[in-house]
Amino acid sequence: MKIFYNLILVLILITYNFSFAIDSPFNFLRYQSNARNAALGGSVIALENDAAAFLFNPSLISKVEDKQMQVTFLKHVLDINSGNVSYIHQNEYGSFAAAVGFTTYGSFDYADKIGNRTGTTFTASDLTFGITYANKLDTNLYYGITAKYIYAGIEKVSTSALAFDVGLIYNLADGRTNFAVSILHAGTQLTKISNQSEPLPLDVRIGFNHRLRGLPLLFNFSFHHLADETSSFFARFKSFNIGGEFYISDNINLRLGYDNNVRNLTDAEVNKGLTGFSGGVGFNLDDFLIDYGFSRYGSSANLHRFSISFNINKLL
Repeated sequence: MKIFYNLILVLILITYNFSFAIDSPFNFLRYQSNARNAALGGSVIALENDAAAFLFNPSLISKVEDKQMQVTFLKHVLDINSGNVSYIHQNEYGSFAAAVGFTTYGSFDYADKIGNRTGTTFTASDLTFGITYANKLDTNLYYGITAKYIYAGIEKVSTSALAFDVGLIYNLADGRTNFAVSILHAGTQLTKISNQSEPLPLDVRIGFNHRLRGLPLLFNFSFHHLADETSSFFARFKSFNIGGEFYISDNINLRLGYDNNVRNLTDAEVNKGLTGFSGGVGFNLDDFLIDYGFSRYGSSANLHRFSISFNINKLL
């Protein structure tokens, strides 16, 4: 546990000394998720038994059964669609995962200088591919690291980058509480657009979850965007998320979440309504896990995610 506390201290120092711009062609990395994670408001840094939670903390693949696969589809606003596929493999050397994520933005019309459309179109898309490794560092303490290639393209131009995620999860002896910390999207740009350097959306997260005694609820809480530029050190901690997973039965889970950063990004003069809130449901169908997650990013931005998870061994 002492090792874990020391590593958290190092991460706090990192967030104090380094700030990174949030305007970047790679900002789509912040929104990669699956249905369960989205329903919980992104508060999943310590979430076990989820085949895509390593997108927030790579050490979590140590807490997923062997040969687990998950496919997620996100219906965004307008013609924007995205998704990801992940696969986890365990052996005597540790835990391994591979993941592919994509986003397509539909087609756009070419136009001349005065706005007249020419009748031809172009497209835009993003792509990520990552490999993750995790193992035990100490008693009840696990670590993980992800290396990933990132691509963003529009029309005939594109940019790419190489990034790394690192994370830790510590399981308390009570068997009901986990603490976790991660650094996401730390890397460098490989190719540029118009020879212009662009930053990656570095993200530092700290959080925990706790399964309540006598109540079928898993409570999740985390701070995120801790590396963003803010007016003061403590202003960074306004970016937090909360999520609760209710176990209705062995086959049905209900989820609710809240992301304070999403809500704060909405203009104060706009009716925020349920902006920042999320919810969803999960169904355990023996051989398959089917999840739905809903997130609200504004009055006209309702995001719907669908995920299906299965163990390849059980299907063979």
